[in-house]
Amino acid sequence: MLKKSHSIIILFVVVGALCGGAAGAFFGLTRDLPQIRGLEDFQPSAVSRIFSSDGALLDELFIHKRDPVPLSEIPPYLSQALLTTEDRQFYKHSGVDLKGILRAVVRNVKTGRFAQGASTLTQQLSRTLFLTPRKTLVRKIREGILALQLERRYTKDEILTLYLNQVYFGSGAYGVQSAATIFFNKNVRELNLEECALIAGMPQSPSRYSPLLNKGLATRRRNIVLRQMRDTGIITDAEYERAFRAPVITAPKSPRTRTAPFFVSFIKHELETEVGSDQLYKGGLTIETSLSQKLQVAAEQSIRQGLTDLKARMEKNGIGSPEPEAALIAIDIQTGGILAMVGGHDYLKSQFNRAISAIRQPGSAFKPFIYALAIERGFAQHQQILDAPVVFKGALKGTDWRPENFSTTYQGEITLRKALTHSKNIPAVRLIEMVGPDAVVRFARKLGISSPLETNLSIALGTSGANLLELTAAYAVFANGGQRTEPYGAMTVVQKNGRILWQARPEKTLALSATTAAIITDMLQGVIKEGTGKSALRLNRPVAGKTGTTNDYKDALFIGFSPDVAVGVWVGRDDHGTLGDGETGARAALPIWTMFMDQALSDTTYKRFNIPEDVVKMAMDPVTGRQISPDSPLAVPALFRMEMVPGK
Repeated sequence: MLKKSHSIIILFVVVGALCGGAAGAFFGLTRDLPQIRGLEDFQPSAVSRIFSSDGALLDELFIHKRDPVPLSEIPPYLSQALLTTEDRQFYKHSGVDLKGILRAVVRNVKTGRFAQGASTLTQQLSRTLFLTPRKTLVRKIREGILALQLERRYTKDEILTLYLNQVYFGSGAYGVQSAATIFFNKNVRELNLEECALIAGMPQSPSRYSPLLNKGLATRRRNIVLRQMRDTGIITDAEYERAFRAPVITAPKSPRTRTAPFFVSFIKHELETEVGSDQLYKGGLTIETSLSQKLQVAAEQSIRQGLTDLKARMEKNGIGSPEPEAALIAIDIQTGGILAMVGGHDYLKSQFNRAISAIRQPGSAFKPFIYALAIERGFAQHQQILDAPVVFKGALKGTDWRPENFSTTYQGEITLRKALTHSKNIPAVRLIEMVGPDAVVRFARKLGISSPLETNLSIALGTSGANLLELTAAYAVFANGGQRTEPYGAMTVVQKNGRILWQARPEKTLALSATTAAIITDMLQGVIKEGTGKSALRLNRPVAGKTGTTNDYKDALFIGFSPDVAVGVWVGRDDHGTLGDGETGARAALPIWTMFMDQALSDTTYKRFNIPEDVVKMAMDPVTGRQISPDSPLAVPALFRMEMVPGK
């Protein structure tokens, strides 16, 4: 009898402990859950502001207004597409889909990570309005509890209406009415099938699928939604085929920016990833950037003037539309901060940022990387190399290759310095054959060129594409003593309470030796003093750089630097058409670069490059004080002598 009493007591204690533990856990999970009353009155909070480094207000990020619309005004295609994509059991479950959770648990166990959350639409609404997006078990439980509370308080149609009016759809669009206005400049009730499908597919990844940022990804995501609508019988095969083939046509977005719209768009896209869209557009943040308003204005003026002059020449030569475009990037040599960015001549007409998104051939602007690798391996800038016609057997896809100089003239044995100064093609190709295309590609990667590069001899002539930002940042390495700094735009993000939410920490690496950097800088000064960049001499400042021109004058570039700022300019056409005969980097891009640098250097102190005296002496004849000539006894013997072959 005594043992039985003890057993009963122990049982009561265990049951009590379990109940107490469960109650405590439930209380711990629910005691600080937000109240869901008044959910319909939810409003985004304060305005976030983006400032230049000199205190100018560049843009304000906020939701103009959350413009709620009743479910009756939302096209059935939109709500049906959303439910098909996000929660097909919406009208059947009570806020939490137990079958979906079990499927997600199985998948997460198989993958060994939190890969699938099985959130219902009601759970998504709870998380969006009340919880953090961080994936944790505790947040998931709270999300489910809030969803059950919402389902008890509101009808299914009310929850769906709240979701459609509150959820973020990318590019600053909160709610379907805002999305319809921002993406298509329409009232939501005017949206057609393909537009409804595009918007319905965006909550999964708003920043990634925004048609204003990546039309290709947005189109693919829209077509997935259309396919799901067809497979579930919402639309017919004929409707699917028509909508699938329809192009994504977005409305031009009028920027609210006071200046630097391409830069502001770049910053917003960068920070959506770093701090999240909710914080960015609703958090009342102060965003400090590296941009200089003074230099930005100078960049825009230089682009405008340079394109005006170019268009006049093109019209004279009978070359019409499309109009030429241009881009400019300016980077602080020491910090890597972007000082100015222009991605095109008119942001209202085209938001495509040619400074960071256009992959174009750099032409001869790529050559300094080849010479830098050669110098790094012990070559001297006054060594000689043969400038003469040559045939490379089987060099291009098994066929013979006969590269030519742009001028179609040849000078025999010349120094590496002179070959780079006058942008000779043949010496560059001979040099890359010696150091190896694979080695050049690896070296370019160290300098920051991340675009795909082909490992063949023709990359000596800049045939592999790259964007202007990475090219300009790579040139900055030469002026920075071999140190490479990852370029950036946003410096700090500060919350309303003054706490730093995010801060840039640019990666710094040693890409090449300081001696090599000094030698290449000295060689690129030669381009200005006596080569293809002579027109920049009017700056009367120590500057260095290189021109670039591609076949048929499709691309014109000049990339150069002073001791403090690296600047890249690209000019071309979006359809890859010609700019016209003679529109080289020296004629189409260098004037823009020079105009910008004239203003950028106008109120700065005179500063020389940090080039050791022995580096300069290596390239000079002690008797004449000039560059060592090919026939000088002081010149190092030729690197590459071979028989002349017939050629132009």
